[in-house]
Amino acid sequence: MNSNRLVILITLFIFGNAAAADTMKSENYKDLLTLFSDWRAFEHPPLMDGAPDYTAATFDRRYEEFQEYRHRLQSIDTSSWPITRQVDWHIVRAEMNGFDFNYRVLQPWVRDPAYYQSIWAERSDVPGHEGPTHHAVTELWTYRFPLSADEERRLISDLEVIPPLMRQAQKNLTGNARELWVAGIRNIEDQGYALDDLRARVGEDISDALAASVANARTATDELVLWLRQEAPGKTGPSGIGKENYSWYAQNVHLVPLTWEDEVRLLKRELDRAWSSLKLEEHRNRNLPPLVAAATVAEYEALANRSANRLIEFLRDEEILTVKDYFEPALRAQLGEYVPEETRNFFMIVAHYDPTPLFTHFYHWFELARMDLEPHASPIRRGALLYNIFDSRNEGTATGVEEMFMHAGLYDDKPRVRELVWIMMAQRAARGLGSLYAHANEMTMEEAGAVHMEWTPRGWMKTEKELLKFEQHLYLRQPGYGTSYITGKYLLERTLADYGKQLEERGEEFSLKDFFDKLNAIDSIPISLGRWEMTGLDDEIEALMQDQ
Repeated sequence: MNSNRLVILITLFIFGNAAAADTMKSENYKDLLTLFSDWRAFEHPPLMDGAPDYTAATFDRRYEEFQEYRHRLQSIDTSSWPITRQVDWHIVRAEMNGFDFNYRVLQPWVRDPAYYQSIWAERSDVPGHEGPTHHAVTELWTYRFPLSADEERRLISDLEVIPPLMRQAQKNLTGNARELWVAGIRNIEDQGYALDDLRARVGEDISDALAASVANARTATDELVLWLRQEAPGKTGPSGIGKENYSWYAQNVHLVPLTWEDEVRLLKRELDRAWSSLKLEEHRNRNLPPLVAAATVAEYEALANRSANRLIEFLRDEEILTVKDYFEPALRAQLGEYVPEETRNFFMIVAHYDPTPLFTHFYHWFELARMDLEPHASPIRRGALLYNIFDSRNEGTATGVEEMFMHAGLYDDKPRVRELVWIMMAQRAARGLGSLYAHANEMTMEEAGAVHMEWTPRGWMKTEKELLKFEQHLYLRQPGYGTSYITGKYLLERTLADYGKQLEERGEEFSLKDFFDKLNAIDSIPISLGRWEMTGLDDEIEALMQDQ
């Protein structure tokens, strides 16, 4: 065969296959829903000895299989779909990018001992657990005590995952991320304490089977802690993922249209704005009596009760959003309790002066109640998106409404409380800025914590260091989470600006209630996608697609 003929045949083969692929493209939304169901089933790893299999060989094999799911996604033509369905396609794309990034870069099962934490006593205030979490955790908050026979069997089944998973961790954890390693030991230690608490909670009437499961899980946990401590001195490498990886992750997984450098500029700006606004508030309020912190249990309970009433009435009476029947019960379940002054962390200091700013952040619990009681019609948006992809929406909205509700008049009769809003904003900007430097490996986790601590007003991050350690460790484990409070707030404000401008240009009246109701109906998806669905503006998503 001569060379010219060979070239022609190859060309025909390539273009013939391309044409065949084009004819195989689907425009059916049901195909996306089928793919989503298949994808979510695949994303759960197979079992090995009763525990999820995170071994390297299994991941390598599954990564090859994963490419077929990507191919199926790319073969779906969404160009004729309404925006809401196109948004669903991008959600699935983001999740698949998350799987890819975890395999290539983050590798929490290799680098991050905290990934193997299995006992969770409380529900997260966002749709999923904050940070990378394995697939078979024990959600103690879902159990009611005393346990029924069925619930005891379910708990035993949950706990039986722990021993083989702890053993597997000792083989999988081959990474060299020193700070993740050292800090992660505490998570596994805490698991041991949680098992002790569980044993005490069940009491003396515990069955032999449950007692054995708890004891086996405790022994396996202790063995992993001992091994982690023994291995720790040999861990010498960085824990941050680097600027380039950070930017790719933000843009392609969490769909945040910002780079690492953009986020540094934004968080510096918000930190400066929070501090300067605080000082202006303090000047404005200089002749007013200072806020006085609750000093007894009775004082705190009365203050929290008044604050909850105040917030619900404000949202309803000022037509901020549609107040559903489940809002108030959801909020009242989170009122907190009195904490002695000497043991208050940052948020408890704020709450004991006035918990209303913190309660506005508890917009989280309105959203979780909505997801429980009014699940979205699309299965793709129902429940938590994988890989914390919800962070810009949930943390950004919860942080954004702290300031938005203030500007809408929540504290017009309590101007000193406005100072608390700016203090909370500064704290979130400072901790996020520190986390950016840690991911760039320009700072250690301790140095990032120093930024967090030193730039929080009034020294309120210096009073109780456990919160500082927890937050900076979480943000090193989960890129973008530490900044999502501020970046998500910014993206929410941009969405509000675009939405309001469009109404003005059409000569229509702006309604804050309509804005938040539409935002809530779109559900807990990245704000860039919510903005597109709400305004029709797809510039952010188009730019992200071009950069991929």
